[in-house]
Amino acid sequence: MHIVQTVTEVRRIRRSLSGTWGLVPTMGYLHEGHLSLVRRARGENDFVAASIFVNPTQFGPNEDLAAYPRDLPRDLRLLAEAGVDLVWAPPTEEVYPPGFQTYVMVEEVTKPLEGAARPGHFRGVATIVAKLFNVFQPDRAYFGQKDAQQVVVIKQMARDLDFPLEIVVCPTVREPDGLAMSSRNAYLTPEQRAAAPVLYRALSAARAAWLAGEHDGERLRQIMAGVLAAESLARVEYVSAADPTTLAELGDASHGVLLSMAVRIGRARLIDNLLLP
Repeated sequence: MHIVQTVTEVRRIRRSLSGTWGLVPTMGYLHEGHLSLVRRARGENDFVAASIFVNPTQFGPNEDLAAYPRDLPRDLRLLAEAGVDLVWAPPTEEVYPPGFQTYVMVEEVTKPLEGAARPGHFRGVATIVAKLFNVFQPDRAYFGQKDAQQVVVIKQMARDLDFPLEIVVCPTVREPDGLAMSSRNAYLTPEQRAAAPVLYRALSAARAAWLAGEHDGERLRQIMAGVLAAESLARVEYVSAADPTTLAELGDASHGVLLSMAVRIGRARLIDNLLLP
C-alpha cells in the first residue's frame, strides 16, 4: 500500500497503475461503515484509493475540529488489511496552500437541514470533494447513505461540473441496536450510548407508519419527534420528511420520502436517515 502526502505523489502513482480506480474519501478514525465502502470499491475496481483528511473548511467556528477523533496508524493498518492500494493523508497546507481562495458552492440543496444548521459546511464539503476528484481522477467514488444530504450535494456537484465518474452510494452500517456507525459515537458516555439508538427507533416508527399507509409528511415528522421526546438525553435540532432529490419538506410523501434528523446527545451531534421506499 502506497501512503503519500502530496498531490504530485498521488498523480505519479495513479499514472503508473493502469486500470479502473475506486476512491473512498474519509476523515479517518475508521469504522465498519468506512470499511464497507472499501470492500465495495475493492469488488468493483482494479485499484482502490482512500483519503484521510479532517477537512477544516467544513467545520464551523464553534464545532469540533480540534477534538475530532484521530488515529492515523490504526486507520492505515485497517486500510492495508482491506486491500487499499493508495492512501493520501496530506497535511492541511498541501490541500489549502497559502493564498488559497477558490471554493465550490452548490446552491439550493445545501440550504435546508444540515445546511441550515451548519452554515458553510457544504461549501467545505463540495470544495474538498471536488479537489479529491481532480487529484485522484477515479472512475467511481464511494459514499455512505448515512450522510444523505452530503450524497445529494455531491451528486448535484458532479452532474453540474461534468465530473467523469460514477457516484456509488452504499447502505448505512449500524450497530446491533440500530445506532448508525459514526466517528462521533466515540464522544458518547455509556449512559449516552444507551440513549443514542432513539434516532433509529424514531426513524423506524415513521417508516412503519409510512408502510402502513401514512403518507402525510407533517404526521411523519410528528411521529419522529414524539419518539425522540421520550428520551430525556436527546436534544432535537431537526426532524425532516423531505423530497429525496430536492430536500424540500413534503406534504404528500406517497411517492417516496427521505426521513432524517439531527439530535444532540451529550457532546455528540448525531445524524441519521431512512430513504423510502
